[in-house]
Amino acid sequence: MSDWTEHRIGTGHDGLASFAVHAEESRGRLFPEPDSRTRTPFQRDRDRIVHSTAFRRLKHKTQVFVAYEGDHYRTRLTHTIEVSQIARAFARALRLDEDLTEAVALVHDFGHTPFGHAGERALDRKLEAFGGFDHNAQSLRIVTALERRYAEFDGLNLTFETLEGLVKHNGPLTGPNAPSPHPVPPQIAAFDARFPLALDRFASLEAQAAAISDDIAYNTHDLDDGLRAGLIALDDLEQLELAGDILREVRARHPGLDPVRTGHEIMRRHITRMVEDVIATTLARLDADGIGSAEDVRAASRTIVDFSGPMREQVAQTRAFLFRRVYRNPKVFGAMEQAERVVEALFDRFVETPSLLPDGWAEKAIGLPPERLVRHVGDYLSGMTDSFALAEHRRLFDATPDLR
Repeated sequence: MSDWTEHRIGTGHDGLASFAVHAEESRGRLFPEPDSRTRTPFQRDRDRIVHSTAFRRLKHKTQVFVAYEGDHYRTRLTHTIEVSQIARAFARALRLDEDLTEAVALVHDFGHTPFGHAGERALDRKLEAFGGFDHNAQSLRIVTALERRYAEFDGLNLTFETLEGLVKHNGPLTGPNAPSPHPVPPQIAAFDARFPLALDRFASLEAQAAAISDDIAYNTHDLDDGLRAGLIALDDLEQLELAGDILREVRARHPGLDPVRTGHEIMRRHITRMVEDVIATTLARLDADGIGSAEDVRAASRTIVDFSGPMREQVAQTRAFLFRRVYRNPKVFGAMEQAERVVEALFDRFVETPSLLPDGWAEKAIGLPPERLVRHVGDYLSGMTDSFALAEHRRLFDATPDLR
C-alpha cells in the first residue's frame, strides 16, 4: 500500500503527511504532565489504554457469541486487536500517526457492557429517564473518571486528540454535520464543559481510520464466526455482492479447496478489498476537498476516510444479511434476550439494595440521590464481564439462565 500512496502524499520532517496529527502539536491533557523523554504523547496514551483494567476486561465480554461458547469466537478483546491492526494499516498507507490511530482503535469499545449490545439495550432502558446509556459516552467516563490508577487524577488523563477520537470517531455530535438530532449524552456534555472537544467538528483522520476499521472488522469477522457456528453456509454467501464475488473467485482459483480454507481465503480477501477501496476513496477526497492539514480535516463538510458509494452499498448489504442470519438467529437472539433479563435484574436489585454492591462501590452509594445512584449502578454493571455478571446473578438470585 505504501508504494500505491507514496507519490500522492507529501511528508513533513517527522515522516507524516501534512494532514496527519503531529504529536508535537498535541493540545495536551486535562491535567498537565511533564513530557516523556522516551515516548510521544500518543504512545503514552496507547500504553495507558493497554495497561488499564478496562482493556483486560474486554477478554471476557461478548462480541456476538457469549464468551464461553467456544475458544475460537471473537470476544471484544480479539475484535479490538483486529480493529487496531486494520487501523494501523490505514495509518501507514496514508502517513498518519500510527500511535494515535492505534490508541483510538484500542479504546473504542471500553464502554461496552457484558453480553454486547444486549447489555447495552438493558441499561439504556433502565437509565432512560436519566439520559440513557451510550457505550461511547461510557468509554469516555471510564477513561476520564472510573479508571483509578494514578495519584494525581482519576481516569487515564489521555490527550485531547485521543479523547476527541473516542467521542467523535463516527462524526460530529452537534452542528450541521451531526448524523442525527439526538442530544449529546450527558456524560459527554459534562466533560466537554470542562475540557472542550469541539463536538461540532470532525475528528482527525486517525480517528476516522479507527472508525472505519471497526466496520471492516465486524462485517468480515461476524461472517467468519457465523460460518464457524453453522448459522450460515459458504453457499449462502452467493447472495452477497462482495462476499459472493470473492467466493466465486476463490473457487475458480482453488477448485476442490476444503471449506475451512475456503472460508479463510474469503475473509482475508474481504478485508483487502474494503481496505483498498477506503484508501482510494480517501485519497480522492483529500484531493477534492483540498485537505492540507489536520485542521482542514476537522473543518471539513464530510468524512474523509470512507468507503466509495458502491462499496458502502455492499457493506450495508452484508450488515443486513448478518442481522437477518446471525444476530437475529434464534440461537443467538434467544440467549441475548436472557442476557438482557440478567442485566435488568441485577440493576433493579442493586438500586433497591445498594449495600449488596461490593466493597468500595457500596460505600460510595450511601446518600446518593436517585439520579446519581442509578448512574453509579450503571457504571458498576457496565464494567462487568459476562462471566462476572452471571456469577453476581447466581449470588443474588435463586435461578440463573444458561446462555449457551
